Amino acid sequence: MADLLTLQNLGNLLMLCFLQAVLGFDNLLYISIESQRAPLEKQKSVRFWGIIIAVALRVVLLFVMIRLIETLSEPFFVFDKPGLIEGGVNFATLVFVVGGVFIMYTAVKEIAHMLSMEDIDNDMHNKKGTSAVTVVVMIVLMNLIFSFDSILSALAITNVFPVLATAIILSGIAMLALAETVTAFLKTNRMYEVLGLFILLIVGVVLLGEAGPAAGHAMHDEALNIRIFGYEIIPMSKSTFYFSVVVLVIVELVQSGYSRKLSAQRRANNNNTGQ
Repeated sequence: MADLLTLQNLGNLLMLCFLQAVLGFDNLLYISIESQRAPLEKQKSVRFWGIIIAVALRVVLLFVMIRLIETLSEPFFVFDKPGLIEGGVNFATLVFVVGGVFIMYTAVKEIAHMLSMEDIDNDMHNKKGTSAVTVVVMIVLMNLIFSFDSILSALAITNVFPVLATAIILSGIAMLALAETVTAFLKTNRMYEVLGLFILLIVGVVLLGEAGPAAGHAMHDEALNIRIFGYEIIPMSKSTFYFSVVVLVIVELVQSGYSRKLSAQRRANNNNTGQ
């Protein structure tokens, strides 16, 4: 126990908590949006149990990965079609591809649903929604996919399991504390739900980009990085991702402010015309 209470482990814990907070933003956004598919009276419990189960499974995943990291990193298939597709495929590659495609599908489907709605208020209040169990399962599965990236990043900082597990549990507590606030904000400001869906779309692209060098990074062999038509798939940096998110938020805020100004001006013009 005394070996764990060191300045190095404390510093690593603080760094990991910061890392989990940064990488957990897109996860929390997905949970807030996905939970709204459940029946209204069960949405709060869906978020609670979805996060609790996901955090518990994330700790289990961490425990397994520490012991099987070499096995998981070994490519089980290598593409060898020069000029068409080259590179290795390992477990991480599959996780990022499946996760990225599913998140992009979810975002596009929800955006299409919004565009097809004839009555927004009736759609919000009258839809039966997906079963609570189904939504919890989806939250847990996607949380594990999101966590794969953060766990790999965390293992680069330390491999001390108690420190890593503590950081994951603290991040789970933070998600529980913020989930209701984020969901309530999206419900009362539905225009930002569209913004959130487009951010999820970018997250899907980010995960697909992570799939390209997954095998190469794991084996420290750039020849295993996936190349399509001779072009290497390069992952989007976290700084670029968050810059894109900030730009989207600024555009939405400016557009919302401008729309309110135009609406106020039209009402003033209509009042003046009526007089």
